[in-house]
Amino acid sequence: MGKKGRRLGWGLLAAGMLCLIALARPEPAVPVDGVLAEGAEETARPAQGGLLALTFDDGPRRSTTTALLDGLAERGVHATFFLVGGRVENGMGDLVERMDREGHQIGIHTYDHVALTGLNRADFDAQVGRTRRLLTGLLGHDSFALRPPYGAIDAGVRANAGSPLILWSVDPEDWDTDDPQKVAEHIVSHAQDGDIILLHDIFPSSVEAALLAVDRLHQRGFYFVTVDELLSARHIQQENGVSYRCAYP
Repeated sequence: MGKKGRRLGWGLLAAGMLCLIALARPEPAVPVDGVLAEGAEETARPAQGGLLALTFDDGPRRSTTTALLDGLAERGVHATFFLVGGRVENGMGDLVERMDREGHQIGIHTYDHVALTGLNRADFDAQVGRTRRLLTGLLGHDSFALRPPYGAIDAGVRANAGSPLILWSVDPEDWDTDDPQKVAEHIVSHAQDGDIILLHDIFPSSVEAALLAVDRLHQRGFYFVTVDELLSARHIQQENGVSYRCAYP
């Protein structure tokens, strides 16, 4: 699919799905399906600095993902990659092994990049279970969180996920522009401690934007970690079928 077609698909589907995002936060509040327990006190975020999680969907892609991994390695940054199983199986196993070896977190973004809502158990397994088995066979472990395409979640997705559901709190809509400066500026101007940032490593402009944003946010005292590291640092115990979009309300 061309980039213009992909933009249209994201624009139509993502807009209606973001209302499904739930919140997760650190103790002493107890996350109930990502929503603060009644009576829990909110925690203010620092004005500058803190922890951020960069996440990348839809890859891997040989040229762009390689360039991104090179740039992250130069900066000592770990990120989280939500992979499309069909791309992995199409000769990209070495890139996935490199991600794992270099300390990045790997997650599932279905096998064919399809919405998971409304699927029966067999179709869900063909998208998520198949990808999980593929990654397990490649890497030798099976601790893969799930990011549902378009952020689309229903009761069936929660019941069948078999892992935490990772959403996002900063979305520069990099799929809708070729301007890396615009994407980087959105990230830098919106990022706060505890945020999970959504990007896509299949677009050259997105890779450039990610590295520009990392450099600028490093100057503001931010440190980049994987999603697991981010939530763990805020004492959030992840649960299967529960959605998380950041480490603060």
